[in-house]
Amino acid sequence: MVMKNLGRHLVVEMYGVSSSLLFDLSLARKVLRESVEACKATFMGEHYTTFAGGGISGIVVIAESHISIHTWPEYGYAAVDIFTCGDQIDPWRAYEIFTKYYSPSKINVMEIKRGLVEV
Repeated sequence: MVMKNLGRHLVVEMYGVSSSLLFDLSLARKVLRESVEACKATFMGEHYTTFAGGGISGIVVIAESHISIHTWPEYGYAAVDIFTCGDQIDPWRAYEIFTKYYSPSKINVMEIKRGLVEV
C-alpha cells in the first residue's frame, strides 16, 4: 500500500512583530499577494477586514486552497495559515515572504499533511 497526502497546511504563529506592521492593511495585501507568487499558486480572489482595535484579517483564495493572516497588534502577534494542495506548490516559499516582511522575534510552525490517501 502506497500513501500520499493531497495537501500541506502550515499553521504559523508569529510573535514579537512590530505593532505598526500588524496595523498596516496595505502591507497585509502586499504580503499575501507576494506569498501567492512565491509559491507559484493560482490567485482566485481575496477579502480583508480591519477591526476596531486595529487588527486585520485577510485571506487569499488560491486554486490550490488558501493563505490567510489574522493580526493582534496589541500583542505583537499574527496567525498565518498556508494551505496548499498538489505537488507543484511549496507552502514554505509563501512562509518565507511572511517572515521577511513581519520579522517576528519568535515563530512556531506546524506542518500538517492533509488528505492522506491510498494510491
